[in-house]
Amino acid sequence: MTKKILKGIVTSAKNNKTIVVQVTRKFKHPFYEKIIKRSKKYHAHDEKNTYKEGETVSIIECKPFSKKKTWQVVEKWYKFKQN
Repeated sequence: MTKKILKGIVTSAKNNKTIVVQVTRKFKHPFYEKIIKRSKKYHAHDEKNTYKEGETVSIIECKPFSKKKTWQVVEKWYKFKQN
């Protein structure tokens, strides 16, 4: 089974080894056919406390670290890949 990977913005980095990532998705309404934005917040594990608020990161599904924390930070997401 493949693990989900999501991209979002860090909204809180105040907890130890935990960040809150807000993921926004867009979809078309099935009847009205209008584009709708929905956001959801995920708690993700950050072992070294390296990520700060406002950064864009990628998170991946993993085994539960706690009751709410079932995601782990993969990397900082760059708009343009650096060679």
